[in-house]
Amino acid sequence: MNRIAKNLGLYLILVLGMMTLVNMFLTPEEAQKQYDEISYSRFLKELEADNIRVLQIRNNTVQGESTSATLQGELKNGKRFLTYGLDASNIIDKASLKGVTVTIEAPQKNVWWINLLTSLFPTLLLIGFWVYFMNSNMGMPPGGGRVLSFGKSKAKLFLDNRPKVTFNDVAGCEESKEELKEVIEFLKTPDKFKKLGARVPKGVLMLGPPGTGKTLLARAAAGEADVPFFSVSGSAFVEMFVGVGAARVRDLFEQSKKFQPCIIFIDEIDAVGRHRGAGLGGGHDEREQTLNQLLVELDGFDDTTSTILIAATNRPDILDPALLRPGRFDRHIVIDRPDLKGREEILKVHMRNKNFDNNVDVSILAKRTPGLVGADLENLINEAALLAARHDKENIGMDELEEGIERILAGPERKSRLISEREKKIIAYHETGHAIVAKILPGSDPVHKISIIPRGHAALGYTLQLPEEDRFLISRSELLNRIAILLSGRVAEELIFNDVTSGAANDLERATQTARQMVTQFGMSEKLGLVKLGNKREEIFLGRDISEDRNYSEEIAYAIDQEVKSIIDHCYSKSKEILNNRRDLMDKITNILLEHEVILGDDLDKLMKDYEASKNPVTLEKDSSLPSDRIDNIPSSSTDFLA
Repeated sequence: MNRIAKNLGLYLILVLGMMTLVNMFLTPEEAQKQYDEISYSRFLKELEADNIRVLQIRNNTVQGESTSATLQGELKNGKRFLTYGLDASNIIDKASLKGVTVTIEAPQKNVWWINLLTSLFPTLLLIGFWVYFMNSNMGMPPGGGRVLSFGKSKAKLFLDNRPKVTFNDVAGCEESKEELKEVIEFLKTPDKFKKLGARVPKGVLMLGPPGTGKTLLARAAAGEADVPFFSVSGSAFVEMFVGVGAARVRDLFEQSKKFQPCIIFIDEIDAVGRHRGAGLGGGHDEREQTLNQLLVELDGFDDTTSTILIAATNRPDILDPALLRPGRFDRHIVIDRPDLKGREEILKVHMRNKNFDNNVDVSILAKRTPGLVGADLENLINEAALLAARHDKENIGMDELEEGIERILAGPERKSRLISEREKKIIAYHETGHAIVAKILPGSDPVHKISIIPRGHAALGYTLQLPEEDRFLISRSELLNRIAILLSGRVAEELIFNDVTSGAANDLERATQTARQMVTQFGMSEKLGLVKLGNKREEIFLGRDISEDRNYSEEIAYAIDQEVKSIIDHCYSKSKEILNNRRDLMDKITNILLEHEVILGDDLDKLMKDYEASKNPVTLEKDSSLPSDRIDNIPSSSTDFLA
């Protein structure tokens, strides 16, 4: 209704404006177009010559009709003429003596309100347009385009319309739920904690990789809490106008005071909470003003507030230290990737209200999805449901779930891609090399599937390895085995075709990265010893890993390169030895792969058992069981042949 009223008001102003302009400017002009103007002296001459019979006097304007043929020939409108005279009484006297019929138009009444409206209308019109502009959205999203509301918070308030999600809908992070339940219980029953002298945490920061369920957990907190809930994104505070972000922070906390006790949730807080002074050239920019205001609101002089701030981010490393200290974000809740049990619970949550075959085993699915987060598992179930609907099935089966896992890990199948027989043969030998070395080397993850069906953007084939259990440490020998498996595809190409292709580019990149980590980060180099070499430095405004602090000399840099090359060469020679001793097995598996395009892990085990059982497995080195302090960026157990 408000929008309709605004539009009607605008149209009314436009109509009144047009009518006023017509009355002011167009009417006199139209009236004067019916008469031709002559000079005053010519008028007097025609009057003396008795060539005028009718006159009409309006203020200083004299209009008449002439009987002179000469004058009529000069006039465009025939006999009508118009002139201007200052002495109307003199004209009337002369016309009366000549017998001319004279009419005098009465002067218009000077109505004050009409004059006032006419004079003030342009001003009123401008004021009307300004008010409409100030109160309209001007095509912007609701709440985001009002000129006078830049400083207003964009947070959504949930009172009786809280999300229906509860903690029962969140799985795989039981410890995190318990931490958050305690905060919500404090808001519901504060006396229980105040008796013991405990105070409510002012801020709760949820940390974790993308897709682990931080926002879902916040929605569950909103569904469980019996208090008002404000939800806003961190980017909603940042604006191109100076001071808007700080004003929105102030407005948000002012609104929260009206609904105490309450919860404020800020998603992706790293948009406003980045480390101050970290930009190129430093400076006191708009984002820092917003952060400063947030710091004051969290832990300022006002201790009477009972508002809890919950924030989520996947980049805790770039947050300002002042934001993380106790008194602001007192509690840090880490929501990590789910383990085997967590994945099983998450799958059960997403499998609710869906029809599945009786042979679907959730524990098997959990084992085959290591490293996947909650968002991936939800997508897995959805992909399986879509595949079942595509095949006109009433229930979701294990085949659809297996296909869903592969679509997430390697991408959808691209059977329409035309590949020549020679290239298909190269791909088959490449993937067979990966599979054989992975089966021979001890401690390697089991091979789940070999395929030469193109998938995703660039994978022409892949060998999928799935670990049997979740692992948090990895030994030196296991890392060497991984490098050997990655290089085995290139080895197979060289042995069979005496040539190599570009398909091992991704394998080489991952092998080199793992070898460099062993030397510079994990202290697994006998030559360089137990030293961490190099520190990553991330420029916050220019992206990740843009540079690296080299805390070593050029001589050490040369030694690092030599060690990395030595590891790569050693693993390459071991892979070559394994495959060279099993040429006939490689040919057999490749022929089967070319015929069927896919070999499952169980079938590969049978082929390997039928081969010469007398040969002993070959290992790279004796397991030294040297775990790393923290394993980061370890390649996944999947090798792809890239286009």
